[in-house]
Amino acid sequence: MQLTQRQQRTLAALKQAPVRRILFVCLGNICRSPAAEGVMRAIVGEEGDEARWEIDSAGTGRWHIGQLPDKRMRIHARRRGIELTHICRQVTPSDFDDFDLIIPMDSDNEENLRAMAPSPEAEEKIIPMAAFVDRAMRYDYIPDPYYEGAEGFELVLDLLDSGCRRLYQELR
Repeated sequence: MQLTQRQQRTLAALKQAPVRRILFVCLGNICRSPAAEGVMRAIVGEEGDEARWEIDSAGTGRWHIGQLPDKRMRIHARRRGIELTHICRQVTPSDFDDFDLIIPMDSDNEENLRAMAPSPEAEEKIIPMAAFVDRAMRYDYIPDPYYEGAEGFELVLDLLDSGCRRLYQELR
């Protein structure tokens, strides 16, 4: 997935910011978005760059508010050395003020976020995760592993690792 000129401008401006504030978003905030948050935190930690990043995740749905991420995702992430301790929450209108970049995992969540955006400027902050995933992986969205087996969780973590590494490099 190619970045639009508007998305490129958003990233260029964020590159100059002293702190990069990023929100990852999926449907329930129990699998993909907390995993993306964990993967991104791990990458930033590897680089010793934590002071320049604020990373969070949320869901467009409200079913799992207050819960830890899905146990299966926590197990698969832990095998990669990533602890997912996020407490699930729903996206709020203030997130459009609090974050510089809002990254949905798929087109349904992107559409929901665009409907929620309070202004055209807020909508410009929305860039799908697939925009950062290596094209060789052949995915234009991050699939929901909730109804899948172990392979689904591993695939999601592979896609997120690819996308988060490219995002980090883009914003360095």
